[in-house]
Amino acid sequence: MELNVNGVAHSIDVEPDMPLLWAIREVVGLTGTKYGCGVAQCGACSVQLNGELVRSCSIPVSVAAGQKITTIEGISKDSSHAVQKAWLALDIPQCGYCQSGQIMAAVALLKRVPKPSDADIDAAMSNICRCGTYQRIRDGIHVAAGQQKLEDVLKRYADTGVTGV
Repeated sequence: MELNVNGVAHSIDVEPDMPLLWAIREVVGLTGTKYGCGVAQCGACSVQLNGELVRSCSIPVSVAAGQKITTIEGISKDSSHAVQKAWLALDIPQCGYCQSGQIMAAVALLKRVPKPSDADIDAAMSNICRCGTYQRIRDGIHVAAGQQKLEDVLKRYADTGVTGV
């Protein structure tokens, strides 16, 4: 079967019911997509399938065959996507484990809603962050959308004593 991952065709020989997550990580060799819960709840395994956010741990590879799969590695080759820039500038990750899934969800949200409200963000960002960086994630999305200036957010963090890792 053939997988189109980040614009590159990969011919793979796997069982059709193998979760897409494992095909991406173990067969294709892209390890940015993480295993979290295995039951499509946490979002660490989030990728885009034809532009729609999916949890790759629950999608059989046979369903994804022949479709366009985008992983965290496919967002940009040099961290130049607005969401990645905001994540880095605001020092959003703490442990970082969930962040590839968070970024994938934020990118998908901004494609659908270019200027999201807090309610839009809260509804769309269902991924779990064990470190609790939800406010920074929300700020990062607003910065990436051009709704807040990076300097203003950084100043607010400094004024309130919020620091990075």
